[in-house]
Amino acid sequence: MTAKTMTGKLSPAFTDLREVLRGRTSGPVAVRGMVHALRDMGGVAFLTLRGPDAVLQCVLPHGLDLQGVTEECAVALTGLPRPEERAPGGVELSADSLTVLSRPAAPMPVAISKKKLDLNLDTELGLRPVVLRSLRERSVFRLQEALCRAFRDTLHGLGFTEIHTPKIVHAGAEGGSNIFRLDYFGRKAFLAQSPQFYKQMMVGAYERVFEVGPVFRAEKHSTPRHLNEYTGLDFEMGFIDSFYDVMEVETKFLQAAMELVRTEYTQDVERLDVDVPDVTSIPALRFDEAKRLAAEKYGRPIRDPYDLEPEEEVNIGRYAKEELGSDFVFVTHYPSKKRPFYAMDDPDDPRFTLSFDLLFRGMEVTTGGQRIHDYQQQVDKMLARDMHPEEFESYLMIHKHGMPPHGGLGIGLERLTARLCGLENIRETCLFPRDLSRLEP
Repeated sequence: MTAKTMTGKLSPAFTDLREVLRGRTSGPVAVRGMVHALRDMGGVAFLTLRGPDAVLQCVLPHGLDLQGVTEECAVALTGLPRPEERAPGGVELSADSLTVLSRPAAPMPVAISKKKLDLNLDTELGLRPVVLRSLRERSVFRLQEALCRAFRDTLHGLGFTEIHTPKIVHAGAEGGSNIFRLDYFGRKAFLAQSPQFYKQMMVGAYERVFEVGPVFRAEKHSTPRHLNEYTGLDFEMGFIDSFYDVMEVETKFLQAAMELVRTEYTQDVERLDVDVPDVTSIPALRFDEAKRLAAEKYGRPIRDPYDLEPEEEVNIGRYAKEELGSDFVFVTHYPSKKRPFYAMDDPDDPRFTLSFDLLFRGMEVTTGGQRIHDYQQQVDKMLARDMHPEEFESYLMIHKHGMPPHGGLGIGLERLTARLCGLENIRETCLFPRDLSRLEP
């Protein structure tokens, strides 16, 4: 294909680097990208050309003008592709021309052509706009892309409708103090902790809905597992028989995601040395049973009977791997006092809820369960918690006017990515993280 410039002239057709690497070209090609690395060996020079999702090794013969060519120049090259097993992707371009399209005004503050940057995390985050050009850093977000692709594709295939809900809201969905307050033209408003209310509302319209969007938590601490703004993968579904239906849909998503990672993101998997988990099936343990088994096996006494401490999550994940052969484990039937007001209590034992968390290699990445759909039951639970139902009039409208049994979940995309990539700090899996002290870049 050709493209017209502002002068009306035709520019040459440029070939996507992926097409060159896949061997789908014949004869000379024109390519363009950024100079990722440049090595002048005297008689010959090697240039690594970086595209949006691939790199191509180019050989520049002696005599080709390299004056002023540096890393991060934007360039266009023409040449003949040929097989070369020592080159990235197994293909090399023997170049016969090079045109510089733009030059950087200053050298890079860090050598992004290195396999590992070995930077302090604070330094790395401060240099994020350029550090993200590193192949290793890019691979993290390529795998994150795979997770989002699989989420959307799986849910579309199961009859879900994608929605987009407000992020400026009248009330918090989760309660508690970890909510950002803001002035909304003289009225009190909040940044959304979750799309929970809205996705439940939309179950009444579409039955099955999902959203990929930002979530805000005003948590005044800085840990390797928390962000003040993260991306939530949320879905809600109607006409469920139990919350196990929700767990089954998440299992299908994870199976599709790991298959996609294995088949279409092999270079990123290799670059990060990712151990892609087997998700043939995911075991489930009741909350109280999981705490007991982990305490007995690893000798850590139970301190909080109503919640899981991070060390307990690690031990339960370890137990799941050692005893059940799984990197994932569902922990079900959380205590009612630790779950939101919309969580349905277990009719057999109201101290517990029909809810679950999913742990992945010892960290919670998902919270979900069945919701209350009966109007009076929801109002009664609110009153029992000293809440004021009149403050939730628009939310309770769905209960008052009829809702099917329903449930859903929320997945933290950054946590899921971090566990998949073997990264200890979820800031490494957020393009531009927002935490207690960071508002830029």
